[in-house]
Amino acid sequence: VQLQAFGGGLVQAGGSLVLSCEASGYTFNINVMAWHRQAPGKQRELVASITSGGITEFADSVQGRFTIFRDNTKNTVYLQMNSLKPDDTAVYYCAADERYGLGYHYWGQGTLVTVSS
Repeated sequence: VQLQAFGGGLVQAGGSLVLSCEASGYTFNINVMAWHRQAPGKQRELVASITSGGITEFADSVQGRFTIFRDNTKNTVYLQMNSLKPDDTAVYYCAADERYGLGYHYWGQGTLVTVSS
């Protein structure tokens, strides 16, 4: 399984941005897809995840501001980010796995999101 992320960039605080990640290859058994992020000097953290059945999970820091959704026909997951803050500045990584709750086996390349104050 290969994951290709798109959509990073520079945005002002309070603005919005949408990230997308397309899975290719043997995707038939993919269950959960997720976004993680890593800010400079910090550990990578889970931002949001979504199962093939639509169950979502969000980090407390983005709850109410970010939305995750997926198009299973296109094997693509999206992260809609609203009310962005400078603290959201990070490299965002797409991830996927066949199993839910046991980590992520597949990772995409990161895409940089920079939020200016």
